[in-house]
Amino acid sequence: MKYFGTDGFRGRINKDLTVEHALKIGQYIGWYFSKDGTPASIVIGKDTRRSSYMLEYGLCAGITSSGADAYIMHVTTTPSVSYIAKREKFNCGIMITASHNPYHDNGIKIIDSDGNKMNEEFLQEIEDYIDGIRTIPVSEETGRCIDYLSGRNSYIGHLASIPENSFRGYKIGLDCANGAAWSIAKNVFTMLGADTYMISDNPDGKNINRGCGSTHIEALQNFVVEKGLDIGFAFDGDADRCIAVNEKGEVMDGDTIIYMIACMLKEQGKLTGNKAVITVMSNLGLINALKANDIGVVITDVGDKYVSAEIAEHGYQVGGEQSGHIIISKYANTGDGILTAIIVTEILVNKKTFASALPLGLKILPQKLVNIAVTDKDRIMNDPKITAYIEETNAKLDGSGRLLLRKSGTEPLIRIMAEAATEADCDKIIEDARAVVESV
Repeated sequence: MKYFGTDGFRGRINKDLTVEHALKIGQYIGWYFSKDGTPASIVIGKDTRRSSYMLEYGLCAGITSSGADAYIMHVTTTPSVSYIAKREKFNCGIMITASHNPYHDNGIKIIDSDGNKMNEEFLQEIEDYIDGIRTIPVSEETGRCIDYLSGRNSYIGHLASIPENSFRGYKIGLDCANGAAWSIAKNVFTMLGADTYMISDNPDGKNINRGCGSTHIEALQNFVVEKGLDIGFAFDGDADRCIAVNEKGEVMDGDTIIYMIACMLKEQGKLTGNKAVITVMSNLGLINALKANDIGVVITDVGDKYVSAEIAEHGYQVGGEQSGHIIISKYANTGDGILTAIIVTEILVNKKTFASALPLGLKILPQKLVNIAVTDKDRIMNDPKITAYIEETNAKLDGSGRLLLRKSGTEPLIRIMAEAATEADCDKIIEDARAVVESV
């Protein structure tokens, strides 16, 4: 697709993504869902980027010019828009965010009435309208812009209702990435009784994700140790991801979190199919630890949409990625960073132990990833010599490590990933694989 990628329409503001794009998107969505004289209802949220206001106004102008109504949740998280779109039966939801990207980027995510990412066929129709290939009639009516802060409050109440136990007496650190979690996370954890300690909760429109959040976890690591906290959680710009830090300042990434939640669900007899959904980039140590606990894995391609599709099709309870995009299907059908933090904290409360003891039995292997520029990535990946080399290498490693080659979805790159007992072993695997790739 020309504009919409795996995670919405994203790019440099006023260059790749403009207010005209937002206007067109709003017009098409408003027209499409306003059928039989009934105006559509579209709910909109945004993160803290300064440009989010411009795009919000553009979308609202487009929606209302098509005769539909725009319900504005203001600064909120992507999962909150997903939750409200489904719960309140909106025709669709729109989230303005570029997730973990820096402030000068922004994006538009479109969410269907079930709270999922919009299907590609509809997104292609929007692209055709943007490019003038498709036209729509001019509306005879105009819609309304409606303040919908109550939607965000409803979502906060939903999150606070999930745990069975109080978090009273626990000291919790929250790194809000100067993003959307800033307006929600503290309220939720305070309602649950935790002593809440905040960093990166002072957005100015330009400091989102800057040296903070799930992509700069060192800030939270230092904070947790300095304050003597029980655990800490870092979110990304739109709070659909979560990375944790234990009381020692050690990182608990998405793989670690998936392991803990899967083990909890198995203990409770609630792990559907006795499986967790992970991606090809998930650490081999996670796979080995789950198998040791008699938990199977379903492995998908990289991307939360593939994890989500597998969970939805088979009714699995948990899945996700190393990046901290975790889906807990009992409560949400999309990644939700604050929800993930709540579930991990409840595990901590129930186990009555230190956070560092929660992933018992999990040994994450050293993992390294390098990119190699190539002229024809498909030719490389389909070369029999490459296929044979990967199979031979993994046979020799015999479960003690792993070699994986993937092609980039957007760039002329081959990604080589190695896992082994030591970093030196990883380096050797990558060095040898690089030589084979460069020889074909």
